[in-house]
Amino acid sequence: MRRYRVFWAAGVVILSIQVFLAYIFLTIDTSRENPNQEYLSGRGRLNVEGLEEHGLESPRRFREMFVGDDEDDDSVGNSNAVYSKVKVPPDKVPPKTEKNPKTGKLGEGNKTVALRVEELDFTPMCEIKIKEAISAIHRARTQNCKQQIANTSCLINAGELYPKELPHLCPAPGLVKGKSYGCYQDDKVSRILKEYFVNLKTTNSPVNCINVCLQSSFPYAGVQYGTECFCGSSEPPSSAKLPDSSCNMKCPADPKQACGGYYTVNVYQTGVSKMSKEPVVETWMKKGESSVHNKDSRVRIVFLLTFNGRAVRQVKRLIKALFHSSHFFYIHVDARQDYLMRELLQLEIRHSNVRLSRRRHATIWGGSSLLTMLLEAMADLVQSGWQWDFVINLSESDYPVKTNDQLVDFLTANHERNFVKSHGREVQRFITKQGLDKSFVECDAHMWRIGDRKLPTGIVVDGGSDWLALSRPFVEYLASGGTETLVQGLTTIFKYSLLPAESFFHTALRNSAFCKSYVDNNLHLTNWRRKFGCHCQYKHIVDWCGCSPNNFKVDDWQRIVATESKPVFFARKFEPIVDQGIINQLDAWLYGPLPPDLSGLNSYWQSIYNVHDLGPSPDDALISFGLSLARAAVRVAQSNCSITSTKLIDITSYHKLDLYQGSLIMFEAKPRSSSETVIRLESWVKPIDHYTVSDNVGPANKLKSFFVSTDYDQKEQLSRNSLRCMGPFSDPVAVYETTSSNQLFNITLLWIDPMANVVAVSDIIMEDGTSIGFIKPGLKTPILPGIWTVKLVWNSTEFAHTLFLILPLEQVSASPLSSHQAQYVHGGPGERYAKLNSEWTKVVGMGENRTMLERRAYSNSRRVAKDLVIWIDTLTSKFYKVLDWCGASANSFCGMKPCVSSYWSSLSPDPKSELRSLDKSGRITRW
Repeated sequence: MRRYRVFWAAGVVILSIQVFLAYIFLTIDTSRENPNQEYLSGRGRLNVEGLEEHGLESPRRFREMFVGDDEDDDSVGNSNAVYSKVKVPPDKVPPKTEKNPKTGKLGEGNKTVALRVEELDFTPMCEIKIKEAISAIHRARTQNCKQQIANTSCLINAGELYPKELPHLCPAPGLVKGKSYGCYQDDKVSRILKEYFVNLKTTNSPVNCINVCLQSSFPYAGVQYGTECFCGSSEPPSSAKLPDSSCNMKCPADPKQACGGYYTVNVYQTGVSKMSKEPVVETWMKKGESSVHNKDSRVRIVFLLTFNGRAVRQVKRLIKALFHSSHFFYIHVDARQDYLMRELLQLEIRHSNVRLSRRRHATIWGGSSLLTMLLEAMADLVQSGWQWDFVINLSESDYPVKTNDQLVDFLTANHERNFVKSHGREVQRFITKQGLDKSFVECDAHMWRIGDRKLPTGIVVDGGSDWLALSRPFVEYLASGGTETLVQGLTTIFKYSLLPAESFFHTALRNSAFCKSYVDNNLHLTNWRRKFGCHCQYKHIVDWCGCSPNNFKVDDWQRIVATESKPVFFARKFEPIVDQGIINQLDAWLYGPLPPDLSGLNSYWQSIYNVHDLGPSPDDALISFGLSLARAAVRVAQSNCSITSTKLIDITSYHKLDLYQGSLIMFEAKPRSSSETVIRLESWVKPIDHYTVSDNVGPANKLKSFFVSTDYDQKEQLSRNSLRCMGPFSDPVAVYETTSSNQLFNITLLWIDPMANVVAVSDIIMEDGTSIGFIKPGLKTPILPGIWTVKLVWNSTEFAHTLFLILPLEQVSASPLSSHQAQYVHGGPGERYAKLNSEWTKVVGMGENRTMLERRAYSNSRRVAKDLVIWIDTLTSKFYKVLDWCGASANSFCGMKPCVSSYWSSLSPDPKSELRSLDKSGRITRW
């Protein structure tokens, strides 16, 4: 026995613990069988203070606490998860509360938030106390925006902005809001109302619970155990009916009414009917077949195209794929995109069924301006005189996955249906994640969050995707928003909502007389990869964390093929600057093989600057690069022709086989022999890679590429600044790609300026497997111009380095740099860096030359005019190479090669993006 006494003692301890836990559990469970309820008669009171100290709401909840995480469960009414837990997004987590050292009360310490009225040139309409509104006012850039935020906040505080209730006009025969069914026996295993549960600790009442369930589109609501609200889709069984006296617990918000009892529930009608999926006729002709519908009965479509950016060739390719003379094209171009507007205006002249909106908005991601634009466009379409049946909104990132005839066939068979895609999760969770319980104001091209709000009662809230296919009757109803109470109220609500276009149309449809035409399918396939697309990439324009879908690539082809038998007619996103190969593949799948000798088939050109752009103002660094690279092309051409450059015209990014091939610089020049003749040239330039491996050690073998640029896209894992043009006010980022390896490396990056100062130290971890990553050093601006170095260090030894160029600015806001501006712009951030850590002294070196480098940097910061140009051209010659050049003018000069016959030139033929004449069927000739 002595040998086993240790094990015996351990067993006794474990057994004692188990007995103690069983005693506690059984004690609590016993209290559930004979609860001290708070009856309407006033007898008895339940003591729950001890349990509340342990985070439990009541004894009966001890065994009903949630287990697990429903983050990835978007379903509603899951029988394995009776209750729904509403999660808070990362940016909505309330601040941690701490005790105030003076008062001893919980709060935010001594921190107080007050509006600094001395910063305003106006007097607010009211006293603003909401911290989100105060923060937004202080962060807004213009006084006009600050005042707009303040005025909106005051209207909300006074209860004068939002309607408190809106009508639900969807027919629900036999259902009356607030009608009581009586008291019913409930069961914790098989709930009478099992789809949704919420504990309204202080606000529960039949009215409030009904409003919660109605908002979530549940026909039945039930109050139980005083504070509990249940929602369901099925009528309570008559076998569970109890006398009304069995439901005898007071309601926190209305003690005169009963809110159920212990496993007894008062059930009410909400007045809405259960949402049923409307059947659609899933039929369309196969490719190459004739339509089953006669010509007169076939629907006509308006494609409401909302374009942004500079991808004009892809825009034309999309229109080419959609075009038919019987359809219509209403185009809205973002107000900031003058280049795209100029390029598309010619379509309106050539085709009577194409119209460009002259009311242009500067739409931003998640902004209310997008909804305003869509509603204005729909109102224009109703008044246009065009005879159409459906409106489908698309962007330059969309592309059809079925033919135009197949789409028309399907919509003809489903005439007057409305196709929208719902969120697919529990409504209250959707409201929280979508930020619909917050107020936002759009101004200064930003969505400012200004505080919490309550949505109006009486309506079902819905939402999902903002890509739609709406019937004309419903669009006409929306266009009458000034006279319809529901539409007018929803327009006001969503004017101050985040992502309003993702909810306005769904909510209007669900609550209007058109509710039975609701089809939960927006005809789209979207490439969601939330691992890459949810990085809060819009925080600079929205006070929220948002997600965005990824671009389709050739590797995703099977997902597109899988849509062939499904009612899916479009996919998104496509971006030829990322992957044009899949668009070519899709074209061949829809319309037959593309000619293998088609000019420019695997090439793509996208303008990044044009001299005629009116706004926004071009990047000064980009202009300086363009001017210098134009002069570099002139120097190359000087061996054959005596010319001098005069004016930068265009900069184009050139890609082939989905790889960046360089940039094209178009400029005007003059022959030295003539003072009047002006010719136009285009040169092909490409950055020179300066990544060098100095010691072929472990990390060097794993590192596939390493460079410094800007505009890194986390979603697509690439830098959108392919030319790598960076100036004193840029935000550099190191981009690296690693290959597979079984070893983990901790790498240090030393950012060294032109004066040999280590101005930043960054660390990266190279993990197992292949990956692409980035790191921002957060360099203070203005960054010192010149040649920078990034040294890669492992085990205190440099194993590789790269050089990158911060180019001095030749112009600022389209004007030559003055001597006064130069000292600020080119003088660096104006701070002394800390002494170099002794650990890096040996790695950096050059200590004896640092004084000389400082003098040189000071001298360079005073350069202007011709002296500045010489410095700029000297720097760019070390980082860029001129590959070729051609003549862009109609008349050749000095025997130079014409650009139209140069395969790389932006002027070479590109039939896949050309809008040619119509064929006999009313379509644009493809090749």
